[in-house]
Amino acid sequence: MKMSEFLRMEKFTGWHMLAILVLFFGVIISVNLTLAWYANSSWTGLVVKNSYVASQHFNEDQVERRRQIAMGWQSEIEYGEGRLSVHLSDADGKPVVLDRLEAKVGRPAFEADDRVVVLLPAGGGIYRGETELASGIWQADLKASDTPEKTWEHAIRFVVSGVK
Repeated sequence: MKMSEFLRMEKFTGWHMLAILVLFFGVIISVNLTLAWYANSSWTGLVVKNSYVASQHFNEDQVERRRQIAMGWQSEIEYGEGRLSVHLSDADGKPVVLDRLEAKVGRPAFEADDRVVVLLPAGGGIYRGETELASGIWQADLKASDTPEKTWEHAIRFVVSGVK
């Protein structure tokens, strides 16, 4: 069958145009909905509230962050039975001794559940505080003010599971 014969057999009607438009916009809407679902299910929150203001202090923040990294402190966090525990060790693996450690605990994506938990020393570089957390992703912004060199800050994300 020649192309000219094929074109004479079928006329392009309004139904053909409707089918093309439905398929075209159907694909676009499907892709947009898929991308929106992935964006919503994988986003874990903001890093800064105002990026312009944060950019004005970027260099100073980097110097401070490098100083804190050079300290070599390591932290591990655990949560269970209404108790938040943080284990701090220095670069040599020895426990870090502080009078207290403060943790601003909250959800990464919004501030409704934010709270400050004071963690008191329990010995061996372990600090504990009482707080009730629901299941899900949490972030603890740790801050130690009584260090030999200014303050130490560190953010840890952790998952609480099995809590109703």
